[in-house]
Amino acid sequence: MEIADKWIELGHAVSRILRIVGVSEQTYYNRKKQPGNQVSVKRRGGRPVPGFSMTKTGIPISDGQIQEWLCELLNGETDVYGYRKLTICLRREYELVINKKKVYRLLDEMEMLQPQRRKRLKHPRKLANNREIKASNELWEMDIKYGYIAGEQRFFYLLCVIDVLDREIIDFHMGLSCEGKHAAGLIQRTLWQRQLFKTKQRPVIRTDNGPQFISHVFEDACVVHDVTHERIPPKTPNKNAHIESFHSLLESECLQRYEFNSYQEVCETVANYIRFYNTRRMHGSLYDLAPQQFRQAVAMHQVQAKIVKV
Repeated sequence: MEIADKWIELGHAVSRILRIVGVSEQTYYNRKKQPGNQVSVKRRGGRPVPGFSMTKTGIPISDGQIQEWLCELLNGETDVYGYRKLTICLRREYELVINKKKVYRLLDEMEMLQPQRRKRLKHPRKLANNREIKASNELWEMDIKYGYIAGEQRFFYLLCVIDVLDREIIDFHMGLSCEGKHAAGLIQRTLWQRQLFKTKQRPVIRTDNGPQFISHVFEDACVVHDVTHERIPPKTPNKNAHIESFHSLLESECLQRYEFNSYQEVCETVANYIRFYNTRRMHGSLYDLAPQQFRQAVAMHQVQAKIVKV
């Protein structure tokens, strides 16, 4: 306040000086009336984190999706870039309206800033191999679907596991957040669902390079449960085609038909659709049977499973 008084005495505008030091005019003049009172300068806090960024066309993109794009950039030929150049990549490739400070914060949350990336990885990345799938429980695919709750103005996350041969959604996680611990818990639940804990046969888990799947929590869970985790190369969604196809069906047949008002409404609607998909929805590549009907028919030798090349 003494510095402010000196500048005001030199003839500078009172309102401008008070705005610079962060003191209201009412507080300043009250202090002038009572010189013995000490006035503290309140520092202004930043605005709350919105949780999304906009594209140039006005479409909101969640921070989770942006982090997934950053992971893909850091696992490709742009892995040598820092946060400033990654910001330019996001602007050019995805037409995001985003600044380098937010990209720095998102990378810091994932612990993927340049010094961290130079450290030796505890779990080296295993690239997805070309495979021929002849039976259930040989290859599972995992991926995340983002949705929007209009009534609450926030995003929700849906993490699903699909069996490549029989196309069944074995289990899923749905919530207002999706972290490595949720993906790790989902692995354990799907193994229970398929009763694989007492067998030597364990599936290969195929994912993209999202932050949930490169986390130590998820990688450690794969080691504990003796499953192989492989990740597709960046910008190759065809390597994860079956879960991508399901998410496309979910979008067109479920999410686009509703404007959700609450998270509870989302949970009920999506769970009902997945139940319908698994038990009653005809699938063209499964002899027009639903996934669970197809798996039962194969077990009873009523139909022969087709070899799936991925």
